[in-house]
Amino acid sequence: MPSSCALWRQKPPTSADGGKLFAATNVDMKIEPATLNGKHVVLEPMLLEHVDELAAVGLDPKIWEIMVDQISDINGMRRFVESALSDQVTGTALPFVTRDLASDKIVGSTRFGNIDATNRKVEIGWTWLAPAWQRSVVNTEAKLQMLTHAFEVWRCIRVEFKTDALNQRSRAAIRRLGAKEEGILRQHMITDTGRFRDSVYFSILDNEWPQIKPELQRKLGK
Repeated sequence: MPSSCALWRQKPPTSADGGKLFAATNVDMKIEPATLNGKHVVLEPMLLEHVDELAAVGLDPKIWEIMVDQISDINGMRRFVESALSDQVTGTALPFVTRDLASDKIVGSTRFGNIDATNRKVEIGWTWLAPAWQRSVVNTEAKLQMLTHAFEVWRCIRVEFKTDALNQRSRAAIRRLGAKEEGILRQHMITDTGRFRDSVYFSILDNEWPQIKPELQRKLGK
């Protein structure tokens, strides 16, 4: 179910240090399924019928060893998809399956979550990839597509990322996107294993995006 939030804003004055005091232009942030096309990756709206394809590549224990969710069989994958689609109905999430164009295979999934149209912010996360596609252009291009959609279509002023404080690989990957680390929320979540997880938060702001986008494009050879 799509949701929208129309915000009336004017040209922003600036504070003494150059910061914006309030945001600009009239914005209608429509949250509805979309296909995001790239050179290497297509992000397709997640559907319940994707469960089998996701399970075919997504049951490797290495994927989930440090994740909140622990998915070990097709029933777990079905619950994962159903939960994502339930959040989509409420307008707080927009989940995707990640299709690698070279193989024409679904190789993982990702999501816009914690969507807050009133404050024009969104989180990118819930991302996993089959091991054969990790540390490839797939994740970088998928993030470029999502960031472009968030900042240039939805006109977000903030995009958030969070990850497990123990997940050094994920923390490094988020930094490589150009996101700034903001801090750690202690005992922020309880994982399926019962472990108390500390979460590290990162963000990219709208005024940082014009410098970050060309760098991501350069990494992809665009």
